[in-house]
Amino acid sequence: MRVSRVQAEENRQTVINVASRLFREHGFDGIGLKDLMKGAGLTQGAFYKQFASKEDLAAQASERALESASGRWSAAIAASPQDPLGAVIAFYLSMGHRDEKMDGCPVAALGSDAARQGTDVKAAFETGVTAYLEMVGNMIAGTVGQKTDDKAMAVLSTMVGALLLSRVVNDPELAQAFLNAAGQQVRETVAR
Repeated sequence: MRVSRVQAEENRQTVINVASRLFREHGFDGIGLKDLMKGAGLTQGAFYKQFASKEDLAAQASERALESASGRWSAAIAASPQDPLGAVIAFYLSMGHRDEKMDGCPVAALGSDAARQGTDVKAAFETGVTAYLEMVGNMIAGTVGQKTDDKAMAVLSTMVGALLLSRVVNDPELAQAFLNAAGQQVRETVAR
């Protein structure tokens, strides 16, 4: 049965959305095309009509995941304009975010995997990281001390690193300690 162009595009978007979540949960190499397509409710044969390769899908899914993450940051900022950094710290450095690997930060979930991928995946991550840095820079603009760009990089590095470390330990108290320490360090960095 032939699929309309509209349905084909909807199917393609579904695959990208599902892949953005499943890649964050399993890694780029931790899930095959058959399981990705099954997760989207489609057959593996449909994949080749929509994507040039698994790397093509990985790049598009990474872009989607990073856009979604930036949207969460924007929503937190909009919900707390009097303390936007505090709002981002509250959701990003939380146990809830630590535990939601499928919808959580793609940089923490896939950063080391992305470093081993091709230029298209890395370009998607670079765009996403740049968007994060811009948001952090806007939140801390006007602080004294270091250049805003340097502070934004330190803030982002601290937050991503803490989230990653909190995810690799079993002990919830140690995980929470990483998140708490990072939140304090971010506030101190911005205050300098």
